Amino acid sequence: MTDQESIVGRGAQEGSRLFREWYGGLTAAAERGAPTAYVFVMGSIAEILRVFDFCMVFPEINSLQTAVRGVAQDYLNQAEEYGYSTDICGYLKADVALQLRQGAHPMGRIPKPTLAVVTNACNTYIKWAEIWERLHHIPIFTMDVPGARSAGEEPRCGSEELERDRVYVEAQLRELVALCEQLTHKKLDLDRLREVLSHTNDMSRSWRRILELNQTSPAVFNALTDGTIFLGVANALRGTAEGGAYFRDLVEEMELKASRGIGALPEEKHRLTFVGVPCYPMFRRFYELFAEWGGVFVNSTYLSFAAGGLNLGYQYDLERPLASLAEGILMSLRQSMDAMFFQDRSLVEMAQSFRVDGIVYHPIKSCRTVSTGLADNRRAVMERYDVPCLFIESDMMDKRVVAEAQLKNRIDAFFEGLASRKLRAQARP
Repeated sequence: MTDQESIVGRGAQEGSRLFREWYGGLTAAAERGAPTAYVFVMGSIAEILRVFDFCMVFPEINSLQTAVRGVAQDYLNQAEEYGYSTDICGYLKADVALQLRQGAHPMGRIPKPTLAVVTNACNTYIKWAEIWERLHHIPIFTMDVPGARSAGEEPRCGSEELERDRVYVEAQLRELVALCEQLTHKKLDLDRLREVLSHTNDMSRSWRRILELNQTSPAVFNALTDGTIFLGVANALRGTAEGGAYFRDLVEEMELKASRGIGALPEEKHRLTFVGVPCYPMFRRFYELFAEWGGVFVNSTYLSFAAGGLNLGYQYDLERPLASLAEGILMSLRQSMDAMFFQDRSLVEMAQSFRVDGIVYHPIKSCRTVSTGLADNRRAVMERYDVPCLFIESDMMDKRVVAEAQLKNRIDAFFEGLASRKLRAQARP
């Protein structure tokens, strides 16, 4: 077997294996009643929780897996029959049904929480955690992370304002540490924290490099499909040796593909950026509607706000672990929130650096946080940069509002327009 045969495709295969094993670990934790923390992908604070040996559950990941595996509607229906509105977050409703089913999930059994840790990165998180508090009578820790004060504001390391915000976040981290010590009867091990942070550093360096490699033509991975696998591993194995090794190997694979011109598709015709959350109820078919036209998603906003800040390449200072962790949380959550609310500037930069031919906006019924204002955002982007934009609507969970025929008509028309645009460009003297 050649190097190319053994390396190309390894990331997807290993990612799927690690993900299955992670769910196997959740099932084992449920059976033995292990201490478990419910956390979210934006601001999981995994490093602290790992030091105290908490098993971590990501409700958003659990919910999207029900959609990918074709059973989300049963979960949504159960939550709505229980009394939850059709208009609220589909992830939340699927999780409510999961709790009512005592953790029964298509990937295994999800353990009950000992603790929930939430941030203000999403306006649903806090109310969602209150549901767990009522159902399981557990403590909830809510971390308030200051966001950017104005559009386009970049947090600068060493600035007086950033230092004030960092001190504020660190004080909350120390409160979380005290709560973890109380629940687990363990003391914070700073050496263990340094070890965990070093693994996250490895992942962050690799994640940033992987994104950079997709600027090559052809793109070495598809941000919509491959990127979802990478995100799953990035969140589930954050701060672990396995996670660090996976992403180092992934860099090796992507660098090999880039050096040999191996793309995500046999023939790349159109380079695209994706804005929003994917359509999981018909995930494979949704991807095919673009791939059939030679469309490759070279990047997405999802790879930023759902990656826990790994895309920033931030490196924790192991000599000052708690202070540096506070700074990293502050910067990553600011970036995640800005990616949703002030993203027109970052989209223009992304379109330029990745040489995209079009931007696909995908607002969804279930999540107003990522969908509100996308029409205005599209207008702002098109005023600043000459790039065609497609605006399609469906959902990340609820197949009742997903219409494949309508999506296909809009997508086909978009690609026909892209093809005409390229022909006109080639015809210019």
